[in-house]
Amino acid sequence: MGDLVNRVSRIAGAVLGTAALTVALAACGGDSLEEGKKNGSGGTGDTDASGGGKGSLVVGAAAFTEAKVLAELYAQALRDAGYSVSITTVKNRELYEPSLEKGEIDVVPEYAATIAEFLNAKANGPKAPEEKPVASGDAAATVDALRKLAEPRGLKVLAVGEAVDQNAFAVTKEFAEKNKLKTLSDLGASKLKVKIAAGDECAVRPFCAPGLKKAYGIDVTGIDPKGVGTPQAKQAVKDGIDQLVLTTTTDATVDSYGLVFLEDDKKLQNADNVLPVVNAKDAGSPEIAAALDKITKVLTTADLAELNRKVDAERAKPEDVAKTYLETKGLLNK
Repeated sequence: MGDLVNRVSRIAGAVLGTAALTVALAACGGDSLEEGKKNGSGGTGDTDASGGGKGSLVVGAAAFTEAKVLAELYAQALRDAGYSVSITTVKNRELYEPSLEKGEIDVVPEYAATIAEFLNAKANGPKAPEEKPVASGDAAATVDALRKLAEPRGLKVLAVGEAVDQNAFAVTKEFAEKNKLKTLSDLGASKLKVKIAAGDECAVRPFCAPGLKKAYGIDVTGIDPKGVGTPQAKQAVKDGIDQLVLTTTTDATVDSYGLVFLEDDKKLQNADNVLPVVNAKDAGSPEIAAALDKITKVLTTADLAELNRKVDAERAKPEDVAKTYLETKGLLNK
């Protein structure tokens, strides 16, 4: 249950709006997301450093399911490429990003928009993400902005892929079919009144209720403060108490509640696509990039959701689900 709480609490921050970044930076979170999920929460620890003779690498991971899975995918691919690799768990981005700059950590799985705004705040002050944001719903533009902020810090941003973990909104399948809804634009055009099951911050965050009203013309009548992506929130929509639930794109339990995502067709949400960020001096080689790019090119949002589900629901170990995935996709040579 702890991982679910972490997944939920990270979205309650400024992934719903960069206004919370100032507060988050002052706290221990260190970026535009609250404790958990993309911030990570938890202690430190190292895992197996087995591998080959090309040199040793440290992969950093935040202490939530998805970060652990991504770190295992990266570590196993790098070991397969001949490197000796260990994984270390670091509490939050405010701790692991400086370690990445110093070379104490060599590789970190990251989220494009979140790390871009984190570095934006670090370079230009805590109000920069709110007043002069660099992230948007355009993944390519967000990554370009990220590279400009990362390179002066000795960081190399590798290729970005399709897999994305960002805010997502879902309705029941029946509600979608009855009203012919596939996108958030469809919902706006329908003129239906909707109550959103989410965190209470949704009422003021620009990526939640205000954004839905402004970008899509959705008639939001209120917020049911049951949390972001919690079982209670999804159950409330399933039961018809609410019509829309805020969760994340890698939430693998949506279907089990009879819910379906509505496409964010106007790209209201920032592009939090998954990508590796490495220390340019210690891990900037083409060989390392090639090993990680193989994963980035194949991994989809649905894949990531399923890997999360296996760990959270089936209690599988991150290293085991990562190995099986890499083998299934033909990404391991040994």
